[in-house]
This record gives sequence, structure tokens and C-alpha cells, in this order.
Amino acid sequence: MGVYSRTPLAFERGEGARLYTTEGEAYLDCMAGIAVNALGHANPKLVAVLKDQAEKLWHTSNIFTIPGQTRLAKALTDASFADVVFFTNSGSEAIEVAIKTARKYHWAKGHPERIDIIGFDGSFHGRTLGAINAAGNPNYLEGFGPPLPGFIHLPYGDFDAIKAAVGPTTAAIILEPVQGEGGARSWPEQMLRDIRALCDETGTLLIYDEIQCGLGRTGKLFAHEWAGEAGPDIMALAKALGGGFPVGACVATAEAARGMTVGSHGSTYGGNPLAMAVGEAALAEIVKPELMTHVREVAGFFTQQLSGLVERYPDVVEEIRGKGLLIGLKLKTPNREFMQHARDNRLLIAGGGDNCVRLLPPLNLTLEEASEAIGKLEASCEAARAKAKEPA
Repeated sequence: MGVYSRTPLAFERGEGARLYTTEGEAYLDCMAGIAVNALGHANPKLVAVLKDQAEKLWHTSNIFTIPGQTRLAKALTDASFADVVFFTNSGSEAIEVAIKTARKYHWAKGHPERIDIIGFDGSFHGRTLGAINAAGNPNYLEGFGPPLPGFIHLPYGDFDAIKAAVGPTTAAIILEPVQGEGGARSWPEQMLRDIRALCDETGTLLIYDEIQCGLGRTGKLFAHEWAGEAGPDIMALAKALGGGFPVGACVATAEAARGMTVGSHGSTYGGNPLAMAVGEAALAEIVKPELMTHVREVAGFFTQQLSGLVERYPDVVEEIRGKGLLIGLKLKTPNREFMQHARDNRLLIAGGGDNCVRLLPPLNLTLEEASEAIGKLEASCEAARAKAKEPA
């Protein structure tokens, strides 16, 4: 189906932060599959685990015990607020589980009327009907029938609007602690704490979508950890969890998941042995304190260098956004054109809402590679400036 606006680039192999085209040209990858290849391409540890598991067992069924699920679930709960985990194949599926878990919680407590999920503009939660309704982006809803009931959308960052919206039919608030596609906007830490307190006061569940911003992307294992005591009741994960292999998870407290009893949800492929083996290996690398220290160091370098870029090219770059290695550049020139300039300089970056581009490099990107990326961004700014001076 013609649903993708593809660039005419095809890659046949990758290594670390490099991708190589079918013609052998090398690109510095600061997209990482849109925050997926968190440990780079063809990471030797992940490749070895994948090969080993592939020769043993790919798929059984969730009617059987899958030991890899037990191990990965324990690793996730040991590292987070959560008590229980449901494994999926993607982030969208994890969001679906989160929504169902929140509504079923209130049903189990005798309040079936509490179905409303409060979301925010600029959010992105995936492409299923539930996920697009949770985000409310009209571009993604168009043509798919009327909006589903039970979803409320508020302006990003308006706490007064949140307080006014929470009521007797509210099931949960869902947000990305750092928005990805919406323009790399980071929720103020105090506001996350205030939202957590509001949820506690009103019996509302708090869902964090950390599919893009979680698992080390911001320099802590989970983005909400920067806000201290502002943890969620339910959280959706994916992308980096498999290091490039499809795997997602919805994690929750035992209390929040009280309604998810036998038969209330399921998945054919979710939590398959192959995905669990790779996820276990990827998470073991991501949780290492030295990697988080490295992420913060490289992120600090980017912040410093990009600040200089804003000073030198105020006609091209307006603002730096994001947190850690989820970096947004709000532009004054069209972001799609800028992405092409970057590709012309053999740099891969992602687009974003609000005329932003995003840098989402592997978490183990070296300082030397980060410096190379800055040089390519500067060349791209020069190209954008020259383009703007061309006669109409």
C-alpha cells in the first residue's frame, strides 16, 4: 500500500552508527530506526544471542510457559516501579494494553463509568484505532470514521485544563514525558509531579508512553525518573527494548493491573522466545550505569555544540528541544528540506511536528561521531541558508 513517503535510499548493511547503501555509500545514522537501534546496527552481543536462539526455538504459544518472558519481566520490574508485564510486538500494541488495563481497573473496582482517557496535543501513541484516538491528531484520524468515545484531548502543558478535565468518568491520563513526533517537547518536571499528585487525589491512573523516550534515551533508564516521585501506574515500552528486533511491553503495578485476569487480553506472537532472548540481551546492556553516564556525556556535548549552531545560524535553527539523546531542532526553514540537506551530507535525521527535526542516535554513539554529526549539521545549515537566498 502506498502509505509511506519514502526517500530513494536503500541500505543493505549497518555497523554501529553507520548504514551502508546498496552502492556502498556510508551514512552516519542519527535516526537509529527512529530510536529503535539503541545499541547500533549489528551489535555483536545481540547478533550472537539472536543466532543462538534461532537455532533452538522461535515460537510456541502463550498457552505454554516461556522462560524468557519470566526473565525479561523480572529484569523490567526490578529496574522500574512495575510489578507485572505484558509483552507485545510493538509500541502501538503496548498502548492498547495500557488503555485496556486502565479501563478494566475501574471496572474491577465497581466503576465501569470511568472510561475517559485524557491525552494531549502533539502526542503520538501509534497507529491503531485506539492509539490514534488517544493522541487525537486530526491528520491520523481523518478518514477512519468518527472519533471513538472516551478520549479527551487537552493543550500540552496546561495544568489548569488538566485539573478541570479530571472528573467522575476519568480513567487515566496518558502522556509522553518527552514528546517525540510532536516536536521533542519535554514536560516540565514539576508538572509531572503535580499530575502524579492529582491522579493520587482523584483515583485516576497515570499512563506514561515511554516507547521513544524511555530505556536510556534521556540519560536515565526511564525519562520520568528525572522528575523524581512522579512515576506512573502503567507504562508502555518498545523500540529500544529489542535493539532493533520487534518487541514491546506494557508494565504496571499489581494494583493497576488488577482487572487483567485470565482471558482479558492475549497475543499470538507477543513474548515469543526469539524476541525475549534479544530483549533480555538488549536490556542488560541498556541498564548498565556506564552507558547512562555515556549518554549524558554525549548529550551534554550535543547541547553545547548545537547552542553554537543556533548562534551561527539563527535564520535556520530557532530552538533546541528535548532531553538527553532525544534532541529536537525547531527550524525556520522547512524541516523536510533540511532533512534532504542532511542526507546530502550523509547524515540521517528524523522529522517531527512543529517544523522540527530530531536526532535519535544510538545510545553508544561516540563523542567523535557526535562531533562528525555536528559538522554535517553545520553543512546542512549552510545549504539551507543558500537555498533560502535562491530566487523564488
